[in-house]
Amino acid sequence: MDIEEEIRALQLDSAEDSNGTISTEDGVHQQVEVADKMEEDLKCGIGESSQQVHIEDKGKDKEVSAPEVEEPEGMELDKKRHLNVVFIGHVDSGKSTIGGQILFLSGQVDDRTIQKYEKEAKDKSRESWYMAYIMDTNEEERVKGITVEVGRAHFETETTRFTILDAPGHKSYVPNMISGASQADIGVLVISARKGEFETGYEKGGQTREHVQLAKTLGVSKLLVVVNKMDEPTVNWSKERYDEIESKMVPFLRSSGYNVKKDVQFLPISGLIGSNMKTVVEKSVCPWWNGPCLLEALDAIEGPLRDPNGPFRMPIIDRFKDMGTVVMGKVESGSVSEGDSLVVMPNKVQVKVVAVYCDKDKVRHAGPGENLRVRLAGIEEEDIISGFVLSSIAKSVPAVTEFFAQLQILELLENAIFTAGYKAILHIHSVVEECEIVELLQEIDPKTKKPKKKKVLFVKTNAVVVCRIQVNNMICVEKFANFPQLGRFTLRTEGKTVAVGKVTDIPSTTRS
Repeated sequence: MDIEEEIRALQLDSAEDSNGTISTEDGVHQQVEVADKMEEDLKCGIGESSQQVHIEDKGKDKEVSAPEVEEPEGMELDKKRHLNVVFIGHVDSGKSTIGGQILFLSGQVDDRTIQKYEKEAKDKSRESWYMAYIMDTNEEERVKGITVEVGRAHFETETTRFTILDAPGHKSYVPNMISGASQADIGVLVISARKGEFETGYEKGGQTREHVQLAKTLGVSKLLVVVNKMDEPTVNWSKERYDEIESKMVPFLRSSGYNVKKDVQFLPISGLIGSNMKTVVEKSVCPWWNGPCLLEALDAIEGPLRDPNGPFRMPIIDRFKDMGTVVMGKVESGSVSEGDSLVVMPNKVQVKVVAVYCDKDKVRHAGPGENLRVRLAGIEEEDIISGFVLSSIAKSVPAVTEFFAQLQILELLENAIFTAGYKAILHIHSVVEECEIVELLQEIDPKTKKPKKKKVLFVKTNAVVVCRIQVNNMICVEKFANFPQLGRFTLRTEGKTVAVGKVTDIPSTTRS
């Protein structure tokens, strides 16, 4: 009987796959499918519920409702919110190891895989790197021991589905870190407590500082600061060392624009052995810690407010061919369903949504905050580049070659002055484009927040200035006041972040 049920469930699965859509012929058929698959899952110990319920969970599908009436468990799953968490911090602070440990503790990686990675790391004489191998999957990253691309993985707690974005810490890969942080809702800033390592990351030129400033600019409004490597022999869960790091970081976080009391939380952990991550660290190990563990703190964080009924906006971070053209990105506003007609901007190509995938699951409908792969009809892969935006037709995203912005100058290169004609690389959502400051309009007094009367010809480090910026190719931007995610940006030159800013206005001719 068991074998028959499994075969029947597999047949239903393959029928669903071959059609490319979920069979919804009649209520009875669906209920049989749900019952069969639930029995199979219970027997196999997979711990997942039926395909219908699983899809509801991943895509927050409100339309496929027939089975959910029968399944109160599925309705419970639907309440799970989705958050993107970016791990940032100086190179070697332990970001990938923490990401790997979270996946192991939440049951996403089995013991056999861990043993394989342990052996691989030992063969390379890098025993302590084995947890990082879960996140750092390519050979270059494993040989060098540093993250290059933004690693991506998923785990769930009782209330939240998380996507981990493991950003590179090395200064050579800051552009990759920017692309990761621009998709994030909350940030985990990893700091090494080891003597000398915190100081290197925190000093001028260290990535701890640059990452914090970039995270704030890119819209990461909530920050968990985890002091890692507390089990290290030179630290040994020392409260003095933890307090020293916190006392140095608080003023800096405040100066970067964070409300430390409301938006920042500090906690000590050990990523390598998993202390204070899934369960609170024992008093025998760390008698002075009375706060939560890492997963509890992540669960308690409030996510950003999103509008599922707003105009649709999904900046495209990648595209590929798979039975048509598939684009990847995070929904910043609005919702998308199979069969929707949308427009790819700035080249104004109207497309039809053939299928929507959330993680690896096909869904009928997805709301804001979800990371999606969307299969489109009506456009070729070569006609799309990263930085294009999938948008609703009625209120399409503006496409511009110039815009007005308010900039804060962080740190200019030596002997450089910021004036009309200054060139830099612009990073705005998933766009990376060369730009030129065409005109400085007014300097803002940082104390009064009002424009200075004097005509401005140039500004120096720490100045706040309103200016007009021009790019060579058409790009999609929004006014910061309307869409913060598509209206905040950074300017970089020669590997350094020189300014952060927000779009204040768009020339009237380009407004949609």
